[in-house]
Amino acid sequence: MYRPPSKLSTRSLPGVVRQLRTATTWPIGTVLKRMVDMAIETFGGLDAVVNNAGILRDRMLANMTEQEWDAVINVHLKGTFAPARHAAAYWREQSKAGHAVAGRIVNTSSVSGIYGNVGQSNYGAAKAGIAAFTQITSMELGRYGVTVNAVAPVALTRMTEDLGPAPETDEEREARSPKWIAPIVTWLVSDEAADVTGRVFEASGQFLAVAEGWVRGPAVGPTDDPESLGPIVESLLANARGRTGMDGKTVTG
Repeated sequence: MYRPPSKLSTRSLPGVVRQLRTATTWPIGTVLKRMVDMAIETFGGLDAVVNNAGILRDRMLANMTEQEWDAVINVHLKGTFAPARHAAAYWREQSKAGHAVAGRIVNTSSVSGIYGNVGQSNYGAAKAGIAAFTQITSMELGRYGVTVNAVAPVALTRMTEDLGPAPETDEEREARSPKWIAPIVTWLVSDEAADVTGRVFEASGQFLAVAEGWVRGPAVGPTDDPESLGPIVESLLANARGRTGMDGKTVTG
């Protein structure tokens, strides 16, 4: 069952937004801490954090500037860390004070990160980092009654509308509507999802799926002779699963 936020009053939202807009010159960590604090002050508590900030600065690696790299890492990866960190501190304090906690964090990863996409080394690295961040923080925060999951969405938004060919038919536009992403996010912040944590879900107008993470493949005993590794590695790779393409399927050939 969906659990609405505590003491939610939409009349409070304009004031919250105005205050955050005045903070645009502050360091990002300060702004995001203030955002969490204001949510607690305004609504009387904190139930869930959905980290969804994002930008694109796509470029092939040899052409990418340091500024393009830093901008994407800061918005995506640090922009996920900072709200989650301050929310986690609040929930930990609540738990240690003896209060029942049912906190939820939902992060935004991407198939560009968990599977890889050409021209997006900055974006993909950030999104892969968010997937790993989700796994690790789910282990850390479970003791306080907090779940941490991520969604890798495929949708047409202001951030992605200039990527690739635009959808031409109503059916194509419908398949890429953000409305297919909202249900899994809504469910993950509900009481029903209390036992689901550390997972990454792919969501689009075509499917909802669980993204399976890294697993150990074929293995052999250790060797201290690099010259012997050629046939060993060749055998390991011959028996290993191939890399995953952007469609989530194993690449063959």
